[in-house]
Amino acid sequence: MKKLQVQLKAFPDGEARPEHFDLVQTELPPLDEGEVLCANRYLSLDPYMRSQIAGRHTSGALALGDVMRGECVSEVIESRHVSVPVGTLVRCMGGWQTHSIQSAAAVQPIAKSLSKPSYALSVLGMPGLTAYAGLHILAQAKAGDVVLVPAATGAVGGTVGQLAKLAGCTVIGIAGSADKCRYARETLAYDACINRREGDLREQLDALAPNGVDIYFDLVGGEFLQIASERLAVGARVILCGLMAEYNSTTRAGGPPPGLWIKARAAVYGLVVYDFEQQRDEFISKYLPLVESGALTVQEDIALGLEQAPEAFGRLMRGENQGKALVKL
Repeated sequence: MKKLQVQLKAFPDGEARPEHFDLVQTELPPLDEGEVLCANRYLSLDPYMRSQIAGRHTSGALALGDVMRGECVSEVIESRHVSVPVGTLVRCMGGWQTHSIQSAAAVQPIAKSLSKPSYALSVLGMPGLTAYAGLHILAQAKAGDVVLVPAATGAVGGTVGQLAKLAGCTVIGIAGSADKCRYARETLAYDACINRREGDLREQLDALAPNGVDIYFDLVGGEFLQIASERLAVGARVILCGLMAEYNSTTRAGGPPPGLWIKARAAVYGLVVYDFEQQRDEFISKYLPLVESGALTVQEDIALGLEQAPEAFGRLMRGENQGKALVKL
């Protein structure tokens, strides 16, 4: 049996483009005892993959010729383990390929109550768990907090904004277009959203948060972190979660002067979602009813076909996606 896979062909100097990847057909070996054969149905595309390509991610680096890594919702089509029967839908690190062989211990069945299996990669998957862990476990968001979210309509940011509103917070977003800001306000219920391409960001933040920002959920890094740190309220919480402004760069910004955080008596947390795997079931049980009732909005940007993964990844890294970036295989 053959499978298609996307391999890293060349290291990008800046933005990753389709020519940096190869679509390759390879043979699948037979299963060993305890393994399952998974047909990937949905592939998650995430900004951290650019750090893997650059060799700067905690999950490890990619070499030329390696299959691009990524989380998938997959269907078990052959099994040599009694606990994972054929037909089971699972979540696994299936990668950018049509099929993968996994040990039974490496796959996690997804909730049968999900109306869409893709939710296990979006609002109830890693992006949702990231939002929940940062906002509620680390930042301890409470009613009345002013929460600032850059990349406000992305997979993580859009969930952060909605969870913050459900907690009674005032939520201010930053996005890259008028359409995204309108979506943030009208669909995600943000109190305000600033188009980062129009006007002075500092002046607009001062007007919207005259008493400062209580929680800054940083998904971007760079200048945004500096500007937010200048406007922290006393007792603020800063969640360092992503570096979208720097993923395509070979250099790193120096970061805000620590005095800004000291002045605000701020708590600064580095968020790695893998640390909160034990809270996944708690998170899903709490928010699954809200997703299924429509109280928690889900937006997925789905490309069709594995061959579209490189271009869809480029769109994600340029900020052109609308919601969680996925590929349907």
